[in-house]
Amino acid sequence: MNEVIEPLLKSLTALLQDKKIIIATAESCTGGLIASLLTELPGSSAWFDRGFVTYSNEAKQELLGVEAGLLAQYGAVSLQTAEAMAAGALKHSHAHVALAVTGIAGPDGGTEAKPVGTVCFAFTERNGLMQSRSCLYSPSSRSQIRFLSCIEALHGMIFLLNQAYPQA
Repeated sequence: MNEVIEPLLKSLTALLQDKKIIIATAESCTGGLIASLLTELPGSSAWFDRGFVTYSNEAKQELLGVEAGLLAQYGAVSLQTAEAMAAGALKHSHAHVALAVTGIAGPDGGTEAKPVGTVCFAFTERNGLMQSRSCLYSPSSRSQIRFLSCIEALHGMIFLLNQAYPQA
């Protein structure tokens, strides 16, 4: 683990444990790295339900229920797709909250409108709160983009948990 990820994981797991919340993940460009980081921690079975790795559009449709029309209209790398992935992760799990990440890690696959390093995130919970954002990690290597995406995903979920489940 590293000095950036470790404190984020500790903060996130403390929130999940304290609030008795279960999480699910839906990942594309990170390929399951977020789920791997979360489940590396002892006791994660108490708060981690499942992780979906949906790299292809077909997997996004089949496992998460992302509509083909949405993918055709906005593309796999879009806030709309990230939100649909997060909603699908909730729908197809027992989790209270879910995060989703989809992006272009490179080195190929970018366009002028969506260059390599474009990553979209969504965070949601069962009461309907949905937050999404996009980042452009440039210029970065494929591994850097994936690593930075994990950091942003952890930050985003911590933020959502603090918004949706404030301290009593």
